[in-house]
Amino acid sequence: MNITRRTSLTIITLLFYCLSQLTYATTKHATAEPDLAREKRMASEVEETILDGEVISLSANGQSFMALDMAAEGKTKGGIIILHGRGFHPNWADAIQPLRTQLPTQGWRTLSLQMPVLEKTAKYYDYVPLFALAAPRIEAGIRYLKDQGIKKIVLLAHSCGAHMAMDWIRKKGDGMIDAYIGAGMGATDYRQKMAQPFPLDSMTVPVLDIYGEKDYPAVIRMATERKTAIDKVGNPKSRQVIVPAADHYFTDQGDALVERVAAWLDNL
Repeated sequence: MNITRRTSLTIITLLFYCLSQLTYATTKHATAEPDLAREKRMASEVEETILDGEVISLSANGQSFMALDMAAEGKTKGGIIILHGRGFHPNWADAIQPLRTQLPTQGWRTLSLQMPVLEKTAKYYDYVPLFALAAPRIEAGIRYLKDQGIKKIVLLAHSCGAHMAMDWIRKKGDGMIDAYIGAGMGATDYRQKMAQPFPLDSMTVPVLDIYGEKDYPAVIRMATERKTAIDKVGNPKSRQVIVPAADHYFTDQGDALVERVAAWLDNL
């Protein structure tokens, strides 16, 4: 039987994909531990450079982790828990810092959490087993704000932080929060599909799905699917918003990101 070059390449591609999926399937339930030494180094760097807000320590999974607390100006409308993307920290310059430092000027207290991290070369599939470890940190943040007298809680998550937030909501529901904001939702790595779909069609709280006009292809490609799931619930306050000219990290577009998030929050 003659096999064309194109057919051979197709077979090789399929085999590669199947092997990658098999590798993921055999490792996705493995016990994973965050790189606590790297988190400690990040905490030291942030403490030395932070100008706005207060560095605090919270506890989850029997371990302490860093968070940045910044009070609202004027009357406090509520609290926003912010989750950064993969391998970053709670004062990351491109998207997280603008959100955590500018939203307080709009009356929102922000609490930016250090999420579990791995070594710099780790990919999406490496992080999937860590999603479960993010949940106690999210809940620790909620408890902290509640203890401070904050009644309205918004969860805002970017990129891998959104995967962690969605995993928590899939397992626990959205009863502990009053709204959810997902920025750059759906980013993974080449040939690494999402482990599970986002539970957007089962959420009862208002949802803002915000992403950049020049975001990663996967984020843009899944936009219609995300909107369909959000619309299925029928919450009149839920929206999908595109930030013009912004990439996945909202590089040099932090002000535009904050402006659109703040406008949506005003309608809660």
